[in-house]
Amino acid sequence: MAIRSDRPTQLLLASASPRRRELLQRIGLVFKVCPADVEEDDSGIHGPEHMVHHNAVMKAEALADQYPDSLVLGSDTTVALGDQVLSKPADLEEAVGMLERLGGRQHTVYTAVSLRWKAANFQCDFVEQSQVCFKPLDRATILRYFECVNPLDKAGAYGIQEGREMIIESVDGSVENVMGLPIQALEACFREHGFDFRSQL
Repeated sequence: MAIRSDRPTQLLLASASPRRRELLQRIGLVFKVCPADVEEDDSGIHGPEHMVHHNAVMKAEALADQYPDSLVLGSDTTVALGDQVLSKPADLEEAVGMLERLGGRQHTVYTAVSLRWKAANFQCDFVEQSQVCFKPLDRATILRYFECVNPLDKAGAYGIQEGREMIIESVDGSVENVMGLPIQALEACFREHGFDFRSQL
C-alpha cells in the first residue's frame, strides 16, 4: 500500500495496558496512551486468532477517525489451550483451575496488532503466536505463585514478567508477545513502512 511522503504526527497506543506501555518504552518509542472505549469480545467462538484480531481492529478503528494524522496502535492478547480461549478469570478459584489445566502442557499465546493511519488510508494487521510450556503444577505451587502475581487481570491467569520460574518450563517464540505486544514484529513493520517514533515529540 502506498503511503504519503510525510509521516504520522504521533503514535497512539489504544490500550491502558501497563505491559504494552512498558514494552513500547523498552524499545525507545515516543507515544501517547489513549485507551479505546470499546466492548471487547472474549467469547472466542470463532477461535482465538480471530478473536484477538477482531478486538485489536476495533481498538485501532475506534480512534482512527478522531486522530486521522496519528498512527493508532490497537492490540489484544489471549491464552488458548487448543482452540479454547482462557480469558481473564472471574475469581481466584477459576484462576486456580486455569493453571491446573495448563500445568504440564503446552499452550499458545496469541497477540494481534492493528495499525491505522487514517489520513494516508494506511492499515496493517498481524497476529503473532508464542508457544508456552508449563511445568507440572499442584495447587500449593499455584497459590504460592498467586502471592506474587495477581491472576485476575491476566488472560490465562498468569503473567510472564514475575514468578515465571515457578510455572514456566519454556517459551518458543517472542517472550514479549506473551507479555502483550510482539515488539520485534512491530519494529520490523515500522522499518518496512518508514515509521520512526523515537525522536518525535
